[in-house]
Amino acid sequence: MKRLLALVVGFLLLTSPASAENLPDDTESGLALPRMVSLRSNLINARSGPGARYPIEWVYRQKGAPVEIIAEFELWRKIRDWDGSETWVHKSMLSGKRSVKMTAKGESNIYDKEDYQSQVIAKAEDGVVGDIKKCPAGSSFCLVQFGTIEGWVPRSNFFGAYRDEVVD
Repeated sequence: MKRLLALVVGFLLLTSPASAENLPDDTESGLALPRMVSLRSNLINARSGPGARYPIEWVYRQKGAPVEIIAEFELWRKIRDWDGSETWVHKSMLSGKRSVKMTAKGESNIYDKEDYQSQVIAKAEDGVVGDIKKCPAGSSFCLVQFGTIEGWVPRSNFFGAYRDEVVD
């Protein structure tokens, strides 16, 4: 009886009318471009085109690092990284979690408040990745968390948020 029921259900699914609007869209996201996201894994193949048949140009090895999606094609996203390099990665390798990567040469101050005159509570080296907590409107600083340290970092010292973007 279970076999017959499974067969009938399968037949109904195959023969029932389904319009394109009712099918899940697993291609382009419909989200705004460009937009910031982060790398989901410590090992992500960066390809020369949108598909597994394209050669691997390099491999990203820093989970959580921010990248900018600049184009979409089916299940593939064209990204731009902190160095300005552009490549294609599978969408499953990206996360909507917002992060920053320090890009200022040497060390950058992390401030207690969004003010250069406030106390410096720590320093972050070039290349360190942290999580964005917020970027207030009209501020040249963002609140960023690096492990157990949370403080204000000038936007000019990292990649991961647009110049005037508000992040809540």
